[in-house]
Amino acid sequence: MASLSRWKVMSKRDFNLRVKKLVSDIVQAEELEISFGRILEEWEEPLGPTPFPSIIDLRRWDQILLERYKPFYMPFCDLCCLCTMGKCDLTAGKRGACGIDMSAQQSRIVLLAACIGAATHTSHARHLLEYLISRYGRNHPIDLGGNIYLEAPIIRLVCGIKPRTIGDLEDALSYVEEQIISLLAATHTGQEDSWIDFESKVFHTGMLDHVALEIADIAQIVALGYPKGDPEAPLTEIGLAAIDQNKPVILVVGHNVPSAASIVDYLVKSKMYGSVEVAGICCTAHDVARYSPTAKIVGPLSWQLRFVRSGLPDVVVADEQCIRADILLEAARVKAPVIATSVEKCMGLPDATGEPIDSIVEKLVSGSMQGVVFLDPERVGELAVKTALKVFPHRQKVRSLPSDEELKVLASRCRGCRFCERACPNNLPIAEAMSTASKGDFNALAYLYEVCIGCGKCEGACPRNIPVHSVIVQGARKIWRNERFKIRVGRGPIQDVEIRNVGRPIVFGEIPGVIAFVGCSNYYNGGREIVEMAEEFLKRNYIVVTSGCAAMTLAMAKDEEGRSLYEKYSGAFDAGGLVNVGSCVSNSHIAGAAIKIAAIFAKRNLRANYEEIADYILNRVGAVGVAWGAMSQKAAAIAAGFWRLGVPVIVGPHGAKYRRFLLGRKEDESSWYTYDARTGDRVYAGPAPEHLFVAAEGKEEAIVMIAKLCMRPNDTSKGRAIKLSHYIDLSKKFFGSLPDDLHLYVRREADIPLTLKSEVIKFLKEKGWSEKPIPDPTLLPRLVRKR
Repeated sequence: MASLSRWKVMSKRDFNLRVKKLVSDIVQAEELEISFGRILEEWEEPLGPTPFPSIIDLRRWDQILLERYKPFYMPFCDLCCLCTMGKCDLTAGKRGACGIDMSAQQSRIVLLAACIGAATHTSHARHLLEYLISRYGRNHPIDLGGNIYLEAPIIRLVCGIKPRTIGDLEDALSYVEEQIISLLAATHTGQEDSWIDFESKVFHTGMLDHVALEIADIAQIVALGYPKGDPEAPLTEIGLAAIDQNKPVILVVGHNVPSAASIVDYLVKSKMYGSVEVAGICCTAHDVARYSPTAKIVGPLSWQLRFVRSGLPDVVVADEQCIRADILLEAARVKAPVIATSVEKCMGLPDATGEPIDSIVEKLVSGSMQGVVFLDPERVGELAVKTALKVFPHRQKVRSLPSDEELKVLASRCRGCRFCERACPNNLPIAEAMSTASKGDFNALAYLYEVCIGCGKCEGACPRNIPVHSVIVQGARKIWRNERFKIRVGRGPIQDVEIRNVGRPIVFGEIPGVIAFVGCSNYYNGGREIVEMAEEFLKRNYIVVTSGCAAMTLAMAKDEEGRSLYEKYSGAFDAGGLVNVGSCVSNSHIAGAAIKIAAIFAKRNLRANYEEIADYILNRVGAVGVAWGAMSQKAAAIAAGFWRLGVPVIVGPHGAKYRRFLLGRKEDESSWYTYDARTGDRVYAGPAPEHLFVAAEGKEEAIVMIAKLCMRPNDTSKGRAIKLSHYIDLSKKFFGSLPDDLHLYVRREADIPLTLKSEVIKFLKEKGWSEKPIPDPTLLPRLVRKR
């Protein structure tokens, strides 16, 4: 293998050599054709130990992490019901009929969720890549702009290849698909039975998910002309009030952008751009806005019910992922035709892909068909636009929201049973709001609107069949009719020059941390909290990055001057910057930034060198993920990829429903020993970061925990003092006292912030504190320098 270390597999493209006649000392041939399936190209970086790692190749690294961050299980029930030998009671040390115990079963469920999430992103990447290759060719270059030379850091790290064209991405994608099949097979009855190996497989699934994310976003950035790491990417509008009700409205919802891009292309080609509104929900909204910044973003996935019931969309174009299972029924209520454009979500509709466009339009407009499956992304734009233009005149007054008078009548039907409140994930005071609304006071409904996650479970629970969610939305009409904000479109990757500028201060702790607000909009107390959390750290010169539904939520608040966070703060990856990388698949650039710090600033070999880079990030890069409204299996897979890289993740209260945390035990001093790479000694480094996956019960706890989880063993005294000043200040601000574990994070007196020195020294003396060494930390014995 050493002799191949300077080379990489470029692609699966075929190169053919044809020779009419060949005569030599050893061969004579005519009409000779030689086909090269793979081309080798010199790459100066040596090949690391784990190219295209199998399930077990990084198992030891996973075990090192899991010895420190042990699973804490929160099962929904004590039974296993996955095979016909069950149900099996797994309580009190019992084992199931197949021999599995509770710990293994819970980790098995976590692996199943992660596999679902990773398979979803991988399928997305496959659909997208095949479409882009068919349209632009396999040789379309991967060019991320003049300031990005270390492109595809995750693919380089995991696979050990350096893709130069979108066709080259297929090698990595095929690898991911093969591995996910094996991981899913491990969940079958009679396969894996060890909790720690299930968890190792969860980590492997997460790593694969990150590869798939990077493939998808790089492909669409270079082929569709998205911003390429631009800190000043354009601002666009978000919110219900941003949609022009006087124009036909096409709602695109989901995650895979080709259909939405086709709509924009058709409008431009037909010189109708601006006469039809293209508005998106969830990540398709992010990506169509990256494609055309004049496209509008309605909001996160939780806004589907409120927007469809408003009657604004004339046509609903659904692709894949995070789309409500009742979107067809909801659209039918407002007489909006539905066009399904993905094989993953066909909704029982007839496949009209091969039919003439005008014939389909006639059927949709007449109502003889409520919707169709249409799998040709090149022509779906024409279908959606023509349908919207023809259906618009007949739908202008169609909606499913009640009038104010109807609202009062509906609210008066509430008998106060509170079944809706028991069904509500956030236990909102719905009955009280109904009571006041029946008397014409809608203020309580407006409060519910601000914190409602739009699940609609309240309606299913109501014995009087009150359309509770519609009542809430209509009661808050004064709010949503003015919901118009600015969001910076997704910029994609972080520039190499930005990494050079911030690498040193991040690793040494002088920039106190990088905080990623990501994930879904399943917030337990409304989206305002995530805005407040982000701004708390922006004001303190942390770098804040964001993506997906969280990025949308961060736009949906204004200061006294009417500015959103995106208008107040720079889009640069620098202290005090707010960086929207884009959609769900753009999360790869957040992980990529951490990897690039190790490669560009620390000059660590990147190629197929996963363990060393993850060890570097865990011990030196103060990054924390915050998925405050995480809901989906995709979010679980994304989080798992960060865990394997050594980046801790905090979720909101609903995140406990993922059934398992990865918690450090700060009181167990033996868990926090590391090697000093300079001396080879095992030294105590402190509980930094304390947890790998944990939930916070409220905004205040989360803010303080974020500051703590940004600390790393490698912090210099200056950097640790900066981080401690924020940790102490936030603890005092929200809890009124010094942190009770402060002594565990002060290694030397020089770590203490000068303005707090006397107070902190007094506290340390009470704890019996003594100074400790600051190591050159690593958990890998092979990285210890030989004396």
